[in-house]
Amino acid sequence: MSAGRTLVLWDIDHTLITIGGLSHDIYSDAFRSATGQVMRQLADMTGRTERAIAADTLRLHHIEASDRILHSFGIALAESFLTYEEAIRKRGRVLDGAIEILATLADRPDVVQSVLTGNMEPIAIGKLKAFDLDRFVDFDAGAYGMDHEERPELVRLAQQRATAKYGCAFTADNTVLIGDTPNDVLAGHVGGARVVAVATGSCGADILREAGAELVLADLSDTPAVIHAILGVTNGAQ
Repeated sequence: MSAGRTLVLWDIDHTLITIGGLSHDIYSDAFRSATGQVMRQLADMTGRTERAIAADTLRLHHIEASDRILHSFGIALAESFLTYEEAIRKRGRVLDGAIEILATLADRPDVVQSVLTGNMEPIAIGKLKAFDLDRFVDFDAGAYGMDHEERPELVRLAQQRATAKYGCAFTADNTVLIGDTPNDVLAGHVGGARVVAVATGSCGADILREAGAELVLADLSDTPAVIHAILGVTNGAQ
């Protein structure tokens, strides 16, 4: 049995990376492929799961969001993403401090590091792989945007997957979620995780505090401070 470990769950978009505003194009191509129609409007994406975004986008076009069409939409999204991979490498970037904190946590035996993201799994892996960040996380212990529409459910699912793999019970006492939106804060509080919010997306620090984030950082650039925020210890402590 493993003991004394912390499950660290990272949001991806606007927390670790940005893909240069290509999400609308990826969805537009996928929508056309899945429905045969032109996408006139994309549902709000901020802090939401891929499943919820896809379902609401379909409804905006008066298309029933059945399991069948959502499955087709998911396949189309994964295929559309592949056509934009090179553009993502060119137009996207890793946010300040992300490489350093991921690498530092990956070296710690007391941390299981994964993702909790609105992206579906192949897109989550593809985004991190595009910037050579995939080597730092265990994707088996994460949860993804096609697993459930509601983000809090992803926290519970990630905990179950990490517990099954590592033989250590992961609960609200030893799970930390890092994200950049009020929906990330809500996911942690309802799903069962402590939240560290970063004001690196469209939501400022005040908005994140109002949402109830226990701690808000401007960004990830100060590695020791981020380590302390996540684990309550200084960089290098065991």
